[in-house]
Amino acid sequence: MLRGLRTERGWTVEQVAELLHFSPSKVSRLENGLRGVSGRDIRDLCDLYDVHDERRQQFIDLAAEGKRPAWWQTRNLPYSTYVGLETAAASISDFGVGVVPGLLQTTDYAQAVVKAVYPRLSADEIERRVAGRIERQRLLTSDDPPRFDAVIDEAVLHRVAGDQQIMRAQLRHLLVASRLPKVTIRVLPFQAGILPVITHKFIILSFREPTIESVVFVEGVVGLTADLYLGPREGLAVYQQAFEAMWSMAASPEQSRTMIAEIATAAAD
Repeated sequence: MLRGLRTERGWTVEQVAELLHFSPSKVSRLENGLRGVSGRDIRDLCDLYDVHDERRQQFIDLAAEGKRPAWWQTRNLPYSTYVGLETAAASISDFGVGVVPGLLQTTDYAQAVVKAVYPRLSADEIERRVAGRIERQRLLTSDDPPRFDAVIDEAVLHRVAGDQQIMRAQLRHLLVASRLPKVTIRVLPFQAGILPVITHKFIILSFREPTIESVVFVEGVVGLTADLYLGPREGLAVYQQAFEAMWSMAASPEQSRTMIAEIATAAAD
């Protein structure tokens, strides 16, 4: 929201810092959520951006809320930045390549994935990460869940995680999840053809507050590249276009449920 107010006026971080007698790094940390916002900061920023009445109170309430640790912060999860964005999102568009999206995984499937991706983790650390992943899923059954649209490559449904029993349970779980009020799952079948250029894991998050810009989370390669968070100025539109293209290439929700059910039945034979 702070970044949105600044960019609406066409100001740079350096200009805001000069006007408020802040350091540019402080302005950046405030906008990136890397430090708490004091009452004086709120007052100065709202005065500068001409924010009044209910909107100003919203900033004050958010700043107070931000000082209380969220459940994922107490878990010390390595991807807590993402979980914070996910929890605040009004819509989530997830392209599942390689594995089932985290919000749709069963406990056993999640454990198999974490063990495969992080073979050197201790049993306790694996359990902690899996518990955090499962706890995130409460979002989809909350009183006011975000819209969750998932495109899952057909290969994900055939790739066995753990063993066939775990896979059958995972596929059946997808069928149940696909019936949730705001969840739509579409399978991208092999016969759909070549995928758009972007073929790695990414998730687009959009928010209710119009001044908060959408962001795409691009999953990094373990041990090689860091996770990325890209906004409108860093290439978000490219990922949105890729997701829309794959959404149109994918099978309908009804056809996708049929495919999942057939693969689950074949796995049981």
